[in-house]
Amino acid sequence: MASHTQGIQQLLAAEKRAAEKVSDAKKRKARRLKQAKEEAQDEIEKYRQEREKQFKEFEAKHMGSREDVAYRIEADTKAKIDEMTKQVNTNKDTVITKILELVYDIKPELHKNFKAIK
Repeated sequence: MASHTQGIQQLLAAEKRAAEKVSDAKKRKARRLKQAKEEAQDEIEKYRQEREKQFKEFEAKHMGSREDVAYRIEADTKAKIDEMTKQVNTNKDTVITKILELVYDIKPELHKNFKAIK
């Protein structure tokens, strides 16, 4: 009977060691997964920064900086406004004269769709 109890004790001890090994393996796997995830995040961040840098270089090369773009838009707008102001000043008297002529030169006549009632 003692050998039977001793065999059971050995089986229980072996089962306990096996459970500890499985537990250790799960912990190692979890650590490896966590480490892999962190490495992947670092790699993603490096790639994102690299692409952001490339985009900034591309943007600066093709469009200039944001201040340059804003300055160009402002200068273009000012030039267009100046041109419009110049045209207004040039044509103002002519337009006013034509409008006044149309207002003063009234020719009363019946509309072509008007039918006289007899």
